[in-house]
Amino acid sequence: MTSDHIQAQLNTLPSKAGCYLMKDEDGKVIYVGKAINLRSRVRSYFHSAAQQDDKTRVLVSFIRDIEWIVVASELEALILEMNLIKKHKPRYNVRLKDDKRYPYIKVHLADPFPKVTVTRHMDADGSRYFGPYTSVWAVHKTLDVLRRIFPYLTCDREITGQDERACLYYDIKLCTAPCIGKIDQAEYRQMIADLCDFLNGRTEPVVQRLQGEMAEAAEELRYEKAAALRDQLEAIRTIVERQRVVSTDYADSDVIAMARSEREACVQVFFIRNGKLIGREYFMMENTAEAPDADVLAEFIKQFYDQAASVPPEVLLPHEVEEAQVIRQWLSKQRGNGGVEIKVPRRGQKRDLLRMAAENASETLNALQTQWKADAHRQTEALSEIHEALELPRAPERIECYDISNTQGTAAVGSMVVFERGVANNRLYRRFNIKSVQGPDDFASMEEVLSRRFRRWQAAQEGSLLPGAKPDAAFGGLPDLLIVDGGKGQLSRAAAVLDAFGLRERVPLAALAKQSEEIFQPGREGGILLPRNSQGLFLLQRIRDEAHRFAITAHRARRTKSGIASQLDEVPGIGPKRRRALFKAFGSIEAMRAASLEQLTAVDGVTPALAERLKAHLE
Repeated sequence: MTSDHIQAQLNTLPSKAGCYLMKDEDGKVIYVGKAINLRSRVRSYFHSAAQQDDKTRVLVSFIRDIEWIVVASELEALILEMNLIKKHKPRYNVRLKDDKRYPYIKVHLADPFPKVTVTRHMDADGSRYFGPYTSVWAVHKTLDVLRRIFPYLTCDREITGQDERACLYYDIKLCTAPCIGKIDQAEYRQMIADLCDFLNGRTEPVVQRLQGEMAEAAEELRYEKAAALRDQLEAIRTIVERQRVVSTDYADSDVIAMARSEREACVQVFFIRNGKLIGREYFMMENTAEAPDADVLAEFIKQFYDQAASVPPEVLLPHEVEEAQVIRQWLSKQRGNGGVEIKVPRRGQKRDLLRMAAENASETLNALQTQWKADAHRQTEALSEIHEALELPRAPERIECYDISNTQGTAAVGSMVVFERGVANNRLYRRFNIKSVQGPDDFASMEEVLSRRFRRWQAAQEGSLLPGAKPDAAFGGLPDLLIVDGGKGQLSRAAAVLDAFGLRERVPLAALAKQSEEIFQPGREGGILLPRNSQGLFLLQRIRDEAHRFAITAHRARRTKSGIASQLDEVPGIGPKRRRALFKAFGSIEAMRAASLEQLTAVDGVTPALAERLKAHLE
């Protein structure tokens, strides 16, 4: 039955285009939608006919509040809806399963000698981006191949062409050495342009130009240059031969098809550029149960192209989507240099491509499901072995592990990693900068970290958080098993902390010693040695190694930051305010070192005399 509050909101809904946000009793957004007519669309959820759908019935049962935003057009509603889904990640919306940012290849075109890197952010900084890709490993493998064909810079040298020696990468043919003038800026940027064309599948112009340069070099008896161009051409041909030619009309298009299971959908995208299949990626969609195929495809298109580096002039789909007209309008706006057509081919080569993409999606989904089942079995087996070996009251669904990292007691950092049902949940990882310990005392540092962790838990239980502070999900509950990296010394300190908080009986505790992989528990004679091929031991090692990795990463970042800050602190006249201003303006010590006196004095608070002192200190 609809509450009076909801009914009052339904009665006041405007008959205009806009977006609506449905919230639960905690005020959390659980669904975002858009409508040409907000009044009729939102009210339809509460009609008896709509309630026959299980998903809608469950959604409506959780709705406690409705918010809406009126916009001027359906296109504005679509863009706002995408931004709201990205911001709130509503539980009941169909969306891309991985909420992390996907990797891209970034070509730093704004630099005089552009480098090529991997990033997870697209910024309006004059760079060119390619992607998104689903696997950062695959991106790095692609760059390994590209670098052998187009040996771009990877070092941080200031390129003047006057350096005495090139680095090792030049000797092994992984750099063209602009630092010593082996290639000038125009030639280097042409190579980068060729790389971009290569990523776009436009290899013929690159090959033709390189063939011409090779012939010219041979005629001028520059045999070393000609040989290098020959090797470059051969590498390009090797890659091009693997790309399947699918069309003779050179149409740039993305082919999108889908396979579904009960709860998820796998969407496969084929990238056709210059008539060739240059790559493919798959993406998983969640919350797809009971959603029609057309709705899943529409949501994928919106979310994928919202973060795609480029949009082709043609998108091929297996069937129509309801919002095709407004999506086409939005895609054309995203592309920026021409319209976009959404087509559903019924016959011919394009229909064959869709069928091939659908087969790939089905095979990928089946492979992933097989892998998930195998992983779930291993995780269950591992947790069961840990449960039995450590005589825990129940199988440990949540395991927390802690480690300390420092260099001779400086920049000490403690790490907390969380595994749930045998899988890392990095959203719950936390790091602790050690505050109360002087010198290299890992035992005292562990005591501080655990005390701060359970103090946060205690505050959450007592409702004594600071005004305006939100509860942290990482500290709100207790672990089913707490692991410290180390031996009996670390174990005793951790046990003392649990005693201090009255948690000794509620939180099982263990220490994992790296030397012999022996597990120690409070009050238990001797250590426990799990079989070397034990899934339980593999999981404990993985958790311990992850805590160690996370601690070292945090420690290095803190040490680097401290080192940089200390360099500036040694300059008379530079305090915290000017230090922040300098880093905001230049971003790094290297950039400050390379800056002119005029650039330094342009920073707020930096006088000419101070700029000279800073330059003298850094040089």
